Amino acid sequence: MMMTHQLVKRFGALVATDHVSLELHAGEIHALIGPNGAGKSTLIHLLSGTMRADGGTIELNGVDITHLTAHQRVSAGLSRSYQITNIFKNLTVFDNLLLAVQAHASSSLRFWRPRSHDLALTAAARELANDCAIDAALWERTAGTLAHGEQRKIEFALALAARPKVLLLDEPMAGMGPDETLRLTELIESMRGRVMILLVEHDMQAVFRLADRISVLVYGRLIATGTPQEIRANPEVREAYLGEEAAC
Repeated sequence: MMMTHQLVKRFGALVATDHVSLELHAGEIHALIGPNGAGKSTLIHLLSGTMRADGGTIELNGVDITHLTAHQRVSAGLSRSYQITNIFKNLTVFDNLLLAVQAHASSSLRFWRPRSHDLALTAAARELANDCAIDAALWERTAGTLAHGEQRKIEFALALAARPKVLLLDEPMAGMGPDETLRLTELIESMRGRVMILLVEHDMQAVFRLADRISVLVYGRLIATGTPQEIRANPEVREAYLGEEAAC
């Protein structure tokens, strides 16, 4: 389980996260929704360690990680994706995967040998590609030349190379067309039960298809957490964010 307790982040007089207490259960896909400026991305930054909280605590499987650096949190089992795709765009797809696997391999790895000559690395990179539905026909393509949806798959693979306990996804559907969104939704759905996922997303169709539970953040305050059915029926959520039509 990952949980926050009374997490606070202030920017001057603005309270971006207002005593947020959130629980993420093992194996679940937990969606975090809310209007623009609600504090969703700030919360992702606090969880990943790229931003420091002004108050409260963060625990991962009973261990307090509040004061760990971002790098230390990766080692503890936490990975994330970004709103802007973050991959090595000038390298081939397969070199992206090889580098990710190598970065998280044991210290006994022989770094002076070409990466492609290490059978264990290559096998692990192939497994990552298959897990993230990256077509073998694309492996030798330069990553930056691929469609946005395919680049997102590579980014997921880079995050999964760390074998995380928690995966933070910050608006993964942003900038995608309907077909790419559907394929990425299916990929995230295939991860259910393998890793705890916190999904920040504005695409409500994807959210209600994927989420086991949903939390709603408005003006930095968590106003509701529940199943998709409970969130649809919640009057405060309907008024603050979903609207009558979206909630029907």
